[in-house]
Order: sequence, then C-alpha cells, then structure tokens
Amino acid sequence: MSDQEDTGTKVVAIVVSVIIVAILGSVIGFAVNKSRAKPAPVAVVAEAADGASVKVENGVVKFYFASGKADVAAGGNEALADVVKAVAAGKQAVISGFHDASGDPAQNAELAKQRALAVRSALVALGVSEDKVELKKPEQAQASGPATEARRVEVVVQ
Repeated sequence: MSDQEDTGTKVVAIVVSVIIVAILGSVIGFAVNKSRAKPAPVAVVAEAADGASVKVENGVVKFYFASGKADVAAGGNEALADVVKAVAAGKQAVISGFHDASGDPAQNAELAKQRALAVRSALVALGVSEDKVELKKPEQAQASGPATEARRVEVVVQ
C-alpha cells in the first residue's frame, strides 16, 4: 500500500506542478502581450475616389495625391488644425514633398513641389504666416513603397 501512496502523491505533485507552470505561463504571456507597444494612432481625415486622401499619423499630417495631380484632398483643413495651433504657439511648420518612381523624374520632382506649394497655400488660407512655413526638399524625394503612398506631402511641426 505504501507504493500506491507514493505513486498517488507523485501524481498529485505532478498535476499541481503542471497547473502552477500553466498559471505562470499565462501570467507571463499576458504581461508580455500587455507591455508591447501599441500601434501608432492613424486618423484618416478624408479619402477621395481618385486616391487623394489625408491622414494624421504620430502628429505628421500626410497628404496623398492622385496620379499627376496636385489637388489637396477634402478634409485637409481639419487635418491641419493641430499644425495651425502649434504655429500660433511659436512653432514652425515644415512641408516636404515626395513622388513615386513612375514617369519622368524631372516632372515628378516638379509635381512634388507643386503639391507642397498647394499644402502651403492651405496653411496660409488657415491664417498661418508664410514666414512660419518652411518648404524643405527631402534628401530622397522619390519615396519607396506603393505609388499611392509615395505621392505625398508631409507636414511636421518643429
């Protein structure tokens, strides 16, 4: 009978150990999952049928343009509201234009510039002084990734 009691005790000890390990694993897994960085919030302010849209991501206002166009997407004024407030508080708005890889590089560069100027005009129309807006040509104006994401103008506050 002594062997049966030892076997029963061992079985109970193993079952308890497995339960403890399972509970610890769950707690650790939950803690690791909870501590992971959450994705940055992205607010899609407006999106048009032709691909033009405007999004705010990590405080950066990103205007996306239809192919061959420099028309600012509807909703641009709403997306620029925080930029206008920051500039009024003494900050500077910096605008950079990017383009995709399709077509003539010189025409793409000019179109990226026209798009940046269109966004600057939108800021000025919202009451931002032109001397508080800097047009900055990015070091790499030809953006990588899908063409719909490459054709963009970014507005940051510095």
